Amino acid sequence: GTATADATAGGHGVNHDKSVRPRRQDRPQDLLETGAAYAMDAAGFRAHRHRFFGRTEPVRTDPARVLEIDDPHDLARARALAPLLDAGEPGALPAAADLDAVVLDFDGTQTDDRVLIDSQGQEFVAVHRGDGLGIAALRRSGLRLLILSTEQNPVVAARARKLKVPVLHGVDRKDLALKQWCEEQGIAPERVLYVGNDVNDLSCLALVGWPVAVASAHDAVRGAARAVTTLPGGDGAIREIAGWILGPSLDSHPTQGKHRS
Repeated sequence: GTATADATAGGHGVNHDKSVRPRRQDRPQDLLETGAAYAMDAAGFRAHRHRFFGRTEPVRTDPARVLEIDDPHDLARARALAPLLDAGEPGALPAAADLDAVVLDFDGTQTDDRVLIDSQGQEFVAVHRGDGLGIAALRRSGLRLLILSTEQNPVVAARARKLKVPVLHGVDRKDLALKQWCEEQGIAPERVLYVGNDVNDLSCLALVGWPVAVASAHDAVRGAARAVTTLPGGDGAIREIAGWILGPSLDSHPTQGKHRS
């Protein structure tokens, strides 16, 4: 039921008797107005100056998707749930026909975000061989690829050379670099999949049609993503994304098991 509260009179129910509280499934069914969308005749709206004129017909929605957003807490809840709900939708994952390019962040996306430093200051990171297989398959499919990183690091450049993928690194404004690259390549950002993990990826995620977060990404990045991997960065997340895009053709490639990336 619904209740109201008054500072002096206390709370009281407005659609039920507080002394008779049957189970919800035993009560006549109530419908909650979600506020998600309304459709009405424009002339009638102008004449009546409200949206509930004439005959009102409710449109039922999936209860799992009833998310009214009226305050910041509601928005935070919606952002947390959106990737989970979208991931369960048929067709919610990208296919090759949806894309012209795949752009990959490096640290935390192709790695687990840790850096090992020796006594000489040389840096080492760990990458996943399955990611190398997935990237090679994406390259063979004809999709254009790019590694985009804020770090000016020889490790990033070395990995890009190994994968035979172009790289832009040491970039302060990743979104501007990505926008310029798309213009140079003649690619619409709406047909780009970008994979990121941290808040410096948010501007790029907002720019593209397919923003994707790895499972280990920052909460804000997961909330901004259209799809979220089940695997964390550095543990095969890029291989998982390649599987979304290429489907069974990735697993049936004759070089599987021999690729050493």
